[in-house]
Amino acid sequence: MSTFLQQLVNGHSLGSIYALLALGYTMVYGIIKLINFAHGDIYMLGAFWGYYVINQLHFNFWLALVSAMLFCALVGVVIEYLAYRPLRNSPRIAALITAIGVSFLLENGMAYMFSSNVRSFPQAMKVHQYHLGSISISNIQILILVVSIALMILLQLIVRRTKMGKAMRGVSVDPDAAQLIGINIDRTISFTFALGSAMAGAAGVMIGLYYNSIDPLMGMTPGIKAFVAAVLDGIGLILGAAIGGFVIGLLETTMQALGFSAFKDAAVYAVLIIILLIRPAGILGKKIKEKV
Repeated sequence: MSTFLQQLVNGHSLGSIYALLALGYTMVYGIIKLINFAHGDIYMLGAFWGYYVINQLHFNFWLALVSAMLFCALVGVVIEYLAYRPLRNSPRIAALITAIGVSFLLENGMAYMFSSNVRSFPQAMKVHQYHLGSISISNIQILILVVSIALMILLQLIVRRTKMGKAMRGVSVDPDAAQLIGINIDRTISFTFALGSAMAGAAGVMIGLYYNSIDPLMGMTPGIKAFVAAVLDGIGLILGAAIGGFVIGLLETTMQALGFSAFKDAAVYAVLIIILLIRPAGILGKKIKEKV
């Protein structure tokens, strides 16, 4: 039982990382109906940026976190402008293939420039362990959970209370109507990419601090799992993506607690298949009838 409870604690920390990544997937899909498979690699860039500024510029954790968010936001905007915007009116398969190509470009480009070796992430914060009976929780785990929830709340406020957030919601419902009432579609889409990429950058720095290791391929598997999290509760729904991230994190750690560590990834993908078979729109998603 103590092992199971410990894994639940670990699952919340891991789930918050998946939730931040899933938010990027779901926002971009909600706006332009694109699955941005390069999103996991932006998370990797955030981790490497944190590694660089902490080691070379001697930033503390908070400065590294904020600078990684700004850097990844800029990268997201550049990728959208160069790779996705020219294909906006093309068939969706063209944009999807381009997203996969951008993912491989980032992974192999980083491996070429910095080698594919695993690097130790600098410990920008001293680790303290707290014990609640047989359960152990570190200050890093608490930090990840608190920062992730704070960023999710901030994102929700931006989407619900700001002018740009209203524009995002308008474009997601009907881009043509939004353009007719004066909303700048290009600027709104770029802002969406910047917002989602900033979340991924924050997740990259925090996971580097948590696991103490980074490499150019570190974004591949978490990116796919975050996509599963976004689909789980209905891709395009911000609240659904956040909940889905925590569910996937808890599922992984529960499989480990039960002694099935080798099958934790398989369990995540099995959930995706089951959800797509039973509720293709996701648990919280609604079926939308399209007029022919």
